[in-house]
Amino acid sequence: MKILLLEDDLILNEIIEEFLQDLGYNVTCVYDGMKASEIMYDEHFDLLILDVNVPNITGFDFLKSLREESITTPAIFITSLNSIEDIEEGFNVGADDYLKKPFELKELELRINNIKRLLHLDSDELDIGEKISFNTKLNYINYDGIKTKLPLKEAQVLKYLLKNTNRCVSQDELSSNIWSYESAPTSSTIRTYIKNIRKIIGEEYIETIKGVGYRFNKK
Repeated sequence: MKILLLEDDLILNEIIEEFLQDLGYNVTCVYDGMKASEIMYDEHFDLLILDVNVPNITGFDFLKSLREESITTPAIFITSLNSIEDIEEGFNVGADDYLKKPFELKELELRINNIKRLLHLDSDELDIGEKISFNTKLNYINYDGIKTKLPLKEAQVLKYLLKNTNRCVSQDELSSNIWSYESAPTSSTIRTYIKNIRKIIGEEYIETIKGVGYRFNKK
């Protein structure tokens, strides 16, 4: 599970990073809102942990901009802003939880576990649509009781699109996150993978954004 940590207190940033790494999480740390915005579009994250009063772009504004672009990555605010108005604003801009400083690290762990439980982040079975699910461990699609095994690369493409539901993913982003050090695929190869996935789950879920990339649409 990959976490983006936005916290401008360098000591607290390091303490939280080490704690989360000890729990087995992959943590990327940033110290200002502008950097968080930049890295958010270069990498995929499963969870955001955000301070509010950070340089350049506040945590509130950062998360609000993500939600306006239909990026639904779950987010926890960690902040010393503890008035009911601040808490209300945090949830209004799209937070899934709000943790007031100072806090025990164990409490942060419990909040993360609760989000994982509520959003099924550790589940191997992801719902795609009505009567359709995708087993991310065994790489098969279950369509109304009929199971179809996906080849590895097609499964990886579908996983990545699902993790970025309702967000347009460019071909370059797919290539860099799935093929990494392997030879980059051609546009034709990626189109073929998308076509094969659509044959199984239907045409309506994966939308082609002409000249940009692909978006998995889920209501």
